[in-house]
Amino acid sequence: MTATQPRLRAMLSLSITAVFIVGLIASQWLLADSAQQMQFDARLAPPSLEHWLGTDALGRELWARTLAGLALSFWVGCLAALLSTLIALSLAALATLSARLDALVSLLIDTLLSVPHLILLMLIAFALGGGTQAVIIAVAVTHWPSLARCCAPNCGSCGKPPMYAFRERSASRAGLYSTATYFPICFPTAWWVPCCCSPTRFLHEAALTFLGFGLSPSQPAIGVLLAEAMRYLNGGYWWLGVFPGLGLLLMVLMFERLSSHLRRAL
Repeated sequence: MTATQPRLRAMLSLSITAVFIVGLIASQWLLADSAQQMQFDARLAPPSLEHWLGTDALGRELWARTLAGLALSFWVGCLAALLSTLIALSLAALATLSARLDALVSLLIDTLLSVPHLILLMLIAFALGGGTQAVIIAVAVTHWPSLARCCAPNCGSCGKPPMYAFRERSASRAGLYSTATYFPICFPTAWWVPCCCSPTRFLHEAALTFLGFGLSPSQPAIGVLLAEAMRYLNGGYWWLGVFPGLGLLLMVLMFERLSSHLRRAL
């Protein structure tokens, strides 16, 4: 494999993902309230030329609700990724100030990682009363340890994270950490880990909403669509669960491939 092949694949994957994101954003502007429009004379209609992906129990177009759900999952995942990155970098930078703070941050990371992920998600979302903000905070709070563990000075779970180079450089300067050199060293990890973990955030948001601890049933989220589909699958209305689940799967795989290609290229 030549050196240019990973970069070409990364550019192709980035272009496809960018087109998908632009289309997803544009669809929300074009659809307006189509995802909430009811057609009682077309309840539970199967996929056809008139109803592309079929309709739900209230006659709402499933393709419009699937696009709205994917857009909602995308924004929740992006905001959670940004918030978790800020938390991780702030605590990892705090750990560079002294050995005690370093040990305290490492203890906090290990404590959060020892708690079952889904249970912690549900507890935080339930404590915050549910809703979009609660889901964003819950996903962010439960995902920052994975990034902080690669940046905190005393953590070695990522093999040889950037902070090891930071520690060695600091040790050559009278054994003191230099926060000014911290961010340039951790920048590659800071952008790559959130990009890599974004698919996981999409899945956790959908799982949390599916279990009833996340977004309200009135919002066309993917988890809400899948939860509603469970009541009708035994009746043969397969499209209610297949198309929303397939849309979520394709979005997760798209971002997973993008992060993989970017890691190899850069």
